[in-house]
Amino acid sequence: MSLPDLAAYAPHRTVTDADFEGTAVPGLRADFYRRAEGDRTASVGRYSYGGREVLMAWGYVDEEHCRRHAVHHPSRGWQPVTEGCPDVRVVRSGEQVVGLEVRTPEGSWVRAGATFRPGPADQSGDVSMPV
Repeated sequence: MSLPDLAAYAPHRTVTDADFEGTAVPGLRADFYRRAEGDRTASVGRYSYGGREVLMAWGYVDEEHCRRHAVHHPSRGWQPVTEGCPDVRVVRSGEQVVGLEVRTPEGSWVRAGATFRPGPADQSGDVSMPV
């Protein structure tokens, strides 16, 4: 399974400081694309932070959840397409939202936005770096 070809979609809208489950993430950009597929509308959301790809999620606008998603790892590129919605968690510094993390198919977390913090996560393959 491969990523959607965005050339086959029309830009729909762009959201800066996009949110996940009601929490706005400063610096996260979401570009949404759509195309007609028979009597349905296919949709793709492409998320980036600081100009770096973070995540794509896609499905149909009449469905409550994503059909598939893929995470972009900064050094390994696009990870395999995964069924369902991405596992995302917001990163905070105190009360302030400073980024987000997305789980890759093998279970590591890719962080976008928060500052680098050396620690055990770095040895497990997690990425904890600003973008």
